[in-house]
Amino acid sequence: MLWTSWLVLLLCWGATTSGEQQAEEERDGTPVEARAEPQRQRSPPPVEPLDFGFVPAAVYDTHAYFEPGPIGLLFHMVHAFLYVVQPNTFPKDLIIKVIQQNMGGIKIEEWRKPDNVVLLLQTIYYEAGFLICATIGILFVVLVPIIALCFCVCRCCDNCGGEMHQRQRKNVDCQRGFYTALLFATSIFMSLGVFIAYAANHNVSAQIKNTRRLINTNMRDLKTFANNTPTQIEYMTAQYTTAKNKVLSDLDNIGPLLGGRIHSQLEREVVPSLDNALRMAGAMRETKEALENVSSSLEVLQEGTAKLQASLSGERASLSNTLSDPACTNGAVSSTCNTIRSTLAQLGINSDYSKLPDVNHALANVNTVLRTDLSNIVQKGYSSFNDTPQLVKEQTKNIVTGVKGMLDKIGTEINGFSKMFPVEASLANFTIFLTQGQKDIESFYPQIDQMDFYRWVGCVAVLCMVILVLAFNTLGLLCGACGYDEQATPTTRGCLSNTGGNLLMAGVGFSFISVWVLMAIVSTLFVIGGNVEKMVCEPLANRQLFKIIDTPFLVHPTKKNFLPGMLFQNPNIDLTLGGMYRDCYKNNGLYHSLQLETMFNINSFLNRTVYNKDLTKVLEGVQVDLQDVTLLEQAGRDNLINFANSGIGHINYEAYLTELNKGVTISDLLSFSTDLEAQADQLPRGALENALKGHASSIRQIHRDQVVPMEQAMSTLSQSIKQLQRMSNDLTVKATNILSAIDAAEYLITHNASHVVKRETKGYTENLVGYFKQYTAWVKHSLSSEVAQCKPISNIVDSIEIVGCSFIVDSVNTFWFGLGGCCVLLIPSIIVSVKLAKYYRRMDTEDVFEE
Repeated sequence: MLWTSWLVLLLCWGATTSGEQQAEEERDGTPVEARAEPQRQRSPPPVEPLDFGFVPAAVYDTHAYFEPGPIGLLFHMVHAFLYVVQPNTFPKDLIIKVIQQNMGGIKIEEWRKPDNVVLLLQTIYYEAGFLICATIGILFVVLVPIIALCFCVCRCCDNCGGEMHQRQRKNVDCQRGFYTALLFATSIFMSLGVFIAYAANHNVSAQIKNTRRLINTNMRDLKTFANNTPTQIEYMTAQYTTAKNKVLSDLDNIGPLLGGRIHSQLEREVVPSLDNALRMAGAMRETKEALENVSSSLEVLQEGTAKLQASLSGERASLSNTLSDPACTNGAVSSTCNTIRSTLAQLGINSDYSKLPDVNHALANVNTVLRTDLSNIVQKGYSSFNDTPQLVKEQTKNIVTGVKGMLDKIGTEINGFSKMFPVEASLANFTIFLTQGQKDIESFYPQIDQMDFYRWVGCVAVLCMVILVLAFNTLGLLCGACGYDEQATPTTRGCLSNTGGNLLMAGVGFSFISVWVLMAIVSTLFVIGGNVEKMVCEPLANRQLFKIIDTPFLVHPTKKNFLPGMLFQNPNIDLTLGGMYRDCYKNNGLYHSLQLETMFNINSFLNRTVYNKDLTKVLEGVQVDLQDVTLLEQAGRDNLINFANSGIGHINYEAYLTELNKGVTISDLLSFSTDLEAQADQLPRGALENALKGHASSIRQIHRDQVVPMEQAMSTLSQSIKQLQRMSNDLTVKATNILSAIDAAEYLITHNASHVVKRETKGYTENLVGYFKQYTAWVKHSLSSEVAQCKPISNIVDSIEIVGCSFIVDSVNTFWFGLGGCCVLLIPSIIVSVKLAKYYRRMDTEDVFEE
């Protein structure tokens, strides 16, 4: 962990100064966040998301994962055996107490204290399985040589099977076969133990190549980490330009953005009032047209009425003269003539337009009003109001220039800060250190290979002891079984059978010589390897070992945490080895994994640089003055008032409508002429009939030439009068309301628009700040998860676990497991070999039976 400490201190250079500056800011009482408004009339528009891209990612080669393959089955068998020997859970609390009570060194007199006695008893209880097995192994090592010596002395005295005499029994062949099968089975199991031990021995040598691969990939990952970190930091600081350019773009477009938002807020009051004024200007023109239509139509009707009255009077007189013809005195015709004579009164006008007042005075007033172009005046109001964005741009020109200068200064500070610490040079030195360290490690490879060769030879030599016993047993069984003659007596057994028995006894002798040495090796490896597996490897695999190291006040009563005390000389930082390993395992950034915010707070730095107090004051100083906005000039106001007083409201519309509701003539001339023709057809053919039809034709001509134009004029007059009547209805009130609305809108712009301007300015400022907040949030996220990703640290821990536990400890434990099985099986092998040799060796004497 020394290189990790060195690297962390390198990356955090100057963090203490940064922490002091942050503390000073906190003592100043500067608010971190602005208070939100209690009520908002309108939520600000969402801030446009910025794309900062992706931090250049480092690709690490180490895959800290190990799959043992077929030998893993043997590893699981050993783990199961160790669980039977030691089923207790990992004694974390016990280890913590032992460490805490013996930090000053272990003293014999201290163990007499009750607390230490309790700890000792708890330790013995936890190690009970190992202690029992170790005791059995020690007894085995001590007793086997003694028993072997006694056995030899006993046989020299012709006891314990040393007498070369075999008694004849009926079940001799059965016993011989049983002992042969038992020794053969024992040898098979011993061979299996030798195979297990040899596989474990070979596995250690085979995994040396994987160990070198792990060392190389871990070193390569550390170099990648060191080489990529400066590039990542440079990329992260360079992305300030993205936020800066977006802010500059919004500042260049402050007119459309801020001015447009102010305009959109005010237009709800301003535009409707101007629209009403513009509609009133259109109504003026329509009023003029309507008055002109009334005047012309009235003149047409007055002239047409006089002409029509003359025409109808002449036609009525002419028709009366025709009816005075003597032919009408005829009895059959007189009734028809009398009927026609009775309808002559219908040939007359029904309405009199000469009495209707003219509208010339109102028309003259409206013409006077229209001399002033109200539409143009209203358009000027629109233009003045729509120039709000340009007005905002002009009034904020100096502020925009100042903000741009401050942004350039902030960018310089950020770049200067990233170059303040010699990270790149230091990491380059770290890379050189790694390269030299890798060369130093590789220089030991030949020695490691040589030591591994000696280890391999030693282990094979130990296994050869068992193999020699197996060879004696195997050859003894082969020679004895092949040379055995059932017809031969014990004293006449053949040479081959006798050799088999001697080989079995040789195996017994060599077993006595080697078994206690083998058991001593097995006991030593068992105690060491088993405890390493239970006390180191298992807690390292389930991370219980980290919990011990992370125990508060473990190494000193005043030092809370071990890891930050070692790395930063500040044990009060809440940093744990387990937490750091988990973060690095997830490939998070070193800043987050080591909680470097306690040494250098990136939030404080960004608040001082990216969005500092001076920038806040400048942005809050944005002010917009709309005093120069004029919606309606005085000429337009006078124009509206004059139009309201033009007199169209005093026209006698009822008189017009009354006359217009009357017909032009008393009766319809077309109907009258049709009836006249029908009555003429009832008369006898002659001059009277033709005369009456002539009068009907004349009446139709009068209707076509005079009545129809008058009806058209009446229709135009009716429409115009009704239009004028609608326009004149509450005209003064309408004009007053329009002026009041415009006054209210102008008052809003000139007096009450300040809160609108402040609100929209605040929203605009929040947008600008939002871009910086996006940058700071992206920086914090990148530091936490993308910059200086510390996966190599967790890979190193995992690689140490793989090499130390999976490659070495598991193999060592499997070796003693197989060798121990052979040692245990050597005892029944000795007993059975001694028994079986009696049936193969040539005896000196035998039982003789006389007939």
